[in-house]
Amino acid sequence: MEDNDEISQAREELARLAERQAEDDLKWLMASAIGRRIVWRLLGRAGVFRSSFDQHAGVMSFNEGLRSQGLQLLADINRLCPHQYPVMAQENIQKPDEASQ
Repeated sequence: MEDNDEISQAREELARLAERQAEDDLKWLMASAIGRRIVWRLLGRAGVFRSSFDQHAGVMSFNEGLRSQGLQLLADINRLCPHQYPVMAQENIQKPDEASQ
C-alpha cells in the first residue's frame, strides 16, 4: 500500500510541476509584444470576440468548443498576468489605414 501512496504522491508532484511550467510559459509569452500578438490571434481564431451561434447544431457545437478553449486561455491570462491583457488589446487596435489593406 505504501508503494501506491508514493506513486500517487510522485504523480501529484509531476502534475504540479507541469501546471507551474504551463503558467510560467504563459507569463513568458505575454511578457513580449510578439507573444501578445500570438495570443491575440489565438483568441480571435477561437472566436472569443464573436458569437458561436450557427443554425446547424454541429457547427455551433464545434464553434463553442473552440470558443471554450479561447475563454480558458483568457481566464488564465486574467489569473496569471491581468495587467498584460489591456496592453495586448491596446497593441492590437486596428488602425484606420490597416483596415483598408
